[in-house]
Amino acid sequence: MEMGNHSEVTEFILSGLTDRPELQVPLFVVILLIYGVTLVGNGGMILLIMSDPQLHTPMYFFLSILSFCDLCFSSIISPKLLLNFLAERKSISYTVCAVQMCLSIAFADAEILLLAVMAYDRYVAICNPLLYTVTMSRQLCKQLVAGVFAVGMVDSVIYTNFIFRLSFCSSNIVRHFFCDIPALLVLSCSDTRINEIVMFVFTCLFTVGSFVPVLLSYVYIISTILQIRSTEGRRKAFSTCSFHLTVVVLFYGTLLFVYLRPPSSYSMDTDKVASVFYTLVIPMLNPLIYSLRNKEVKDAVRRAMNKLLTNS
Repeated sequence: MEMGNHSEVTEFILSGLTDRPELQVPLFVVILLIYGVTLVGNGGMILLIMSDPQLHTPMYFFLSILSFCDLCFSSIISPKLLLNFLAERKSISYTVCAVQMCLSIAFADAEILLLAVMAYDRYVAICNPLLYTVTMSRQLCKQLVAGVFAVGMVDSVIYTNFIFRLSFCSSNIVRHFFCDIPALLVLSCSDTRINEIVMFVFTCLFTVGSFVPVLLSYVYIISTILQIRSTEGRRKAFSTCSFHLTVVVLFYGTLLFVYLRPPSSYSMDTDKVASVFYTLVIPMLNPLIYSLRNKEVKDAVRRAMNKLLTNS
């Protein structure tokens, strides 16, 4: 891999979601609404879990961390995207581009690993309920979260270092709305084969490697649930897992589509749609998925509202 001369490119130009002027304002409004719902939904979920003692369980502790990841992940992408809708020159400096890539990878990795941890938590809760409080101790939960963020940061630093050691000497126009790996790889005039191999291997390790524990956990969970004689018991057990399984399918599916395809099949428009889904839409949907049909969360919201009305 060539080291490259970084002075050749000092900034990149982000092409954004579209180059059609008549769509800039409507898209700005749509993305602003999505980002607003993301901030309110995830921020509200974090505050609700922190303030309600009945939600101080491992499952909701991990859910609050998931909301934190979604909040940060969306905030890394959305403000710059919104600014570029209104800006005449949609530039991003070389350093800011590297930071954006590093942080977005770190939080994406953290969310991937966190979903695997949450699957393990549901496995212990349903398959070994008598040992749940002992197994999923507060100390273990904190250690798992610390490990998730540490691994995600190490991986993101390695990824970013590999990308920004390349030479960008032909064009600085990134045909995307943020500094994503595939979009920058196609700009490089260096040999990118090693980068492509590293991206494929690390994506497999994180996405596929974490999906296998999720899959195995749910095989045991479903097997255990089917053995429950009570219809109400089966319904309650399925309901606690269905929210998490929905998020897993949505998030893993889009990431596998974007990062495990061969470079020859790279399509700007297709990747933009997939990227909008996992960087903006899924962070907005997660708190809604976990709250709309979750009785414990809805009860916590009612208690919080009653407390506010009583105090006022």
